[in-house]
Amino acid sequence: MFNWIDRFFGLQQNETTMKREVTAGMIGFFTVVYIVVVNSLILSESGMPVEAAIVATIGASVFGCLLMGFWGNVPILLIPGMGINALFSYTLVQSLGLSWQEALAVVFVSGVIFVAVAFTRFSGIISAAVPHSLKEAITVGLGLFLMLVGLEKGGIVEKGASAILALGSLGEAQVLATVLTFLVAIVLFIRNVPGNFLITIAVGTLIASLFGLIDFNQTDGGSLTASEAFGVFGAMSFGSLVSMTFWVAVFSLTMVLVFENIGLVHGQMAFIGRPERYGRAFQATSIAAMASGVFGTSPTVASVESTSGMVAGGRTGLPAVTAGLLFGLSAFFIPLIKLIPDSAIAPILIIIGSLMLQNIRNLDLQDMSESFPALLIIALIPFTYSIADGIAIGFILYPILKIAVGKWREVSVTLYVIASLFLVNFVFHVIG
Repeated sequence: MFNWIDRFFGLQQNETTMKREVTAGMIGFFTVVYIVVVNSLILSESGMPVEAAIVATIGASVFGCLLMGFWGNVPILLIPGMGINALFSYTLVQSLGLSWQEALAVVFVSGVIFVAVAFTRFSGIISAAVPHSLKEAITVGLGLFLMLVGLEKGGIVEKGASAILALGSLGEAQVLATVLTFLVAIVLFIRNVPGNFLITIAVGTLIASLFGLIDFNQTDGGSLTASEAFGVFGAMSFGSLVSMTFWVAVFSLTMVLVFENIGLVHGQMAFIGRPERYGRAFQATSIAAMASGVFGTSPTVASVESTSGMVAGGRTGLPAVTAGLLFGLSAFFIPLIKLIPDSAIAPILIIIGSLMLQNIRNLDLQDMSESFPALLIIALIPFTYSIADGIAIGFILYPILKIAVGKWREVSVTLYVIASLFLVNFVFHVIG
């Protein structure tokens, strides 16, 4: 059994062990498992039954992680994307007026287009067209975004009264629990203690319970009937297929899916030093996104938090398979999973984000036509709270500055087309 696993995933070839990979998968799972509850609540804003949305989220995550593990053979976890789920509920349904069943059809059609891009030479053409500076900027921007999410989850920063952000109250129990957990996490990480993130989650949960931050009454829950559990599976409706609204929604979602995942997958493959797996990983991401419409959820993406498992030593697809199996088991333990507090997860996100920020040293800061679009991506991903919008604005500005300084020949035709499509997408949103 072990020999088969070693050969299939290439453990020795990637200088890793089964224990390290499984531990990385467990860490990755506990870092992203919040999505089960959060995604279902956001989807419920579209009118989707929350109980069925929970099952759909778990099903799509299981499928995505297993597909990435066995096909992509990299430690990327595919889960419904934060931001994209908001686009599903608030834009496709509430703004454009589609039903949630029609929005699921949009997810499926967008996924089909995504698959067509990923499995043809268009994937390589698009990737080659994106300049090195923008690729590095996406990684750094994602790192800053993760740090912001971690700081916000831990209550260390909050919405300010006279500013966008302000320091949270250091006297609050959540903030104190986060700070204490962070001190444990950073010491364990710097000392390279095996399983340090997993230990952090356990210790952080204990600290939170001592501060009275955990409501143990959450473990009480009822059972679901089969019709309630699978109420959104295969519920797509193509009744609006011939309408302009449907195709505007498809265009917007496809742009977000393709370019957000290009940035995420490229950055994560560079992080673990396995750029040769980019193609397979990107293909797995596209299939999982398409299948999300069938499962009944917003599209899965390569989660930013996957880096937690990579930092823990994950290098093959085994962590993704481990996380996929744990997502399957989570269906029986949803109330217990809900006990893991934000203060136990936040320090891990802060540490991972700081590691990704180090890629800023790879930027050429001398050439402003290269550096300014990159720096704008880095700033706008966290400040707009949207990976897609941050990428889009940087991609639009890059060719504009190159034309302004007379270096328009350095920009490929493909990038001009991509920038134009991003601009058209913004126009669609402006005109409603």
